[in-house]
Amino acid sequence: MTRLHCLVLLIAIHVVAGEIKNVGWWKNAVFYQIYTPSFKDADNDGVGDLKGITSKLEYLHETGIDAIWLSPIYASPMKDSGYDVSDFRAIHYQYGNAKDFDDLIKKAKELGIKVILEFIPNHTSTEHLWFLKSNIQDKRYADYYIWRNRTVDGKPPNNWLNIYGKSAWECPQYRKDCYLHQFHSNEPELNYNNPHVQVEILDIMRFWLDKGVDGFRINAAAYLFEDENYLDEPLFYFPGVANDGYNSLEHIYTKNQNKSYQLVQNWTNFLRDYADSRNTDEKVLMTEVYADFDNTLNYYKSGVQIPSNFFLITHTNSSSSPREFQNFVLSWMSIYHLKVFQQREVIPNWVTGNSDQKRTATRHPGRSDQMTMLAMILPGVAVTYYGEEIGMVDKSDLSFEDTRDLAGRNAGPNNYKRYSRDPSRTPMQWDNTTNAGFNNGSKPWFPIHQNYVNISLAAQKAANASHYKIYAKLINLKKTRAAIISGTLLIDTLADDKSLVVIRSEKK
Repeated sequence: MTRLHCLVLLIAIHVVAGEIKNVGWWKNAVFYQIYTPSFKDADNDGVGDLKGITSKLEYLHETGIDAIWLSPIYASPMKDSGYDVSDFRAIHYQYGNAKDFDDLIKKAKELGIKVILEFIPNHTSTEHLWFLKSNIQDKRYADYYIWRNRTVDGKPPNNWLNIYGKSAWECPQYRKDCYLHQFHSNEPELNYNNPHVQVEILDIMRFWLDKGVDGFRINAAAYLFEDENYLDEPLFYFPGVANDGYNSLEHIYTKNQNKSYQLVQNWTNFLRDYADSRNTDEKVLMTEVYADFDNTLNYYKSGVQIPSNFFLITHTNSSSSPREFQNFVLSWMSIYHLKVFQQREVIPNWVTGNSDQKRTATRHPGRSDQMTMLAMILPGVAVTYYGEEIGMVDKSDLSFEDTRDLAGRNAGPNNYKRYSRDPSRTPMQWDNTTNAGFNNGSKPWFPIHQNYVNISLAAQKAANASHYKIYAKLINLKKTRAAIISGTLLIDTLADDKSLVVIRSEKK
């Protein structure tokens, strides 16, 4: 394994005139993703909940976290880990209730922690009231979803595939048409060509903003619109790239449509106007899009403050050389010097992990601290997945019976390990007591990694040196050193490409 060494030089140069000013609470912030059912179970029913999160806000505050991003907390039949929403205004019963959420917001505000909600505007559950009424062709809701007639021989409207490699169309026997679902068949796509749907979504955003949230992380932003001609997508072939299932088609009609960027811009404008009219702190929009540089640019152009940069996840691995890291960082930083952004400031962001990917310590064995250093020392926003601060690793021995993730379940018992995201979603390892301190003894909803006896927050706080102490120290540097807050960046390699050097220095 190629080792990656990060040498961080903080050069403090005394500046006589001027001082570093706060240009937005999020611009040098550390965001922390909480996978709600796996963080902390306060009522001991086996499932993490809002009260559990509230009980750990003091810990997040002392660590230096600026904002928490909560995975879906909405009412859901839980066929897709809560991404199949049946009521956007209600809390899923296992996570708590409206009062629990209000208490969380109140405590977070007392501690100065912002709260970001994961938002799923692309689709709903088939159990959502909108779909139930659309399904029976209720006049108001008939076009809330994308329905298309079958072909003359009774087949789906076209060859579009969902992300699992199956037809993206579900054709109920009792109807002549089919509904679109780019994800699971119980997650029908909303029709944003219907202005009533756009109004509904803004009303839902307003509902949560009124309750005190500080922004949203838009899930599956690339799929919001589809081409309205509904043509077959062309076959995809590229040497060396698997072209089976979903990857067998080139998704030119079902992803990254221009209307999607326009819709997202409407949402950024809405959040700005909301904050302006109420004199509140700036509201933030994050987007989840696994995209190339050009498509990421489009989200910046739409006013999104944090279009997630997943390149540290998707473009690096344990064998990546320091020079490869250097080239990646320089390529990404080049975005921020384009002429298109001369009229406004855009801020980089660095995501090291999330609930859809293998954990950092699993992807980069022996490098997790260096990955943390990069995310914290590079300019802009750092995003951490819960447990990464203590070096939690994937539970790779999960059985098919314990697998909850649809991607894994759909792959079957022989292939589930290739696709399941569950190994990175195990309960937080707080200490070495029963169930790793996740709860008071009830069987957790998901198996806990057996290494909690040795890897836990309590153990790392007590140790002289640990992943957690490095993590907390880096956050402190990020918040207190002018060179990191707004300084210049120089990145290079040394020793025949064996070391990566990152130099931040104060602007003269």
